[in-house]
Amino acid sequence: MLFEYYPDSDMLYIKLADGVSAESEEIAPGVVLDFDARNRVLGVEIEDASKFIDLTRLELRALPVVDLILRERVPMAA
Repeated sequence: MLFEYYPDSDMLYIKLADGVSAESEEIAPGVVLDFDARNRVLGVEIEDASKFIDLTRLELRALPVVDLILRERVPMAA
């Protein structure tokens, strides 16, 4: 699972599985699910994320995390 936050658009994308998105569906205002060709959920897009989610804190509970990688997104040089 991968959490990606895009501050320029205030969008949070939660990637649940690898694959190519074949279809997307807005399930609530600003919340979009991406599906593959076999109708499996690949990811969740949350628009205006900072209005609904406290992005300063991430808490993991009872997850069998074997390898935790923390990366900060570095802006690309112009």
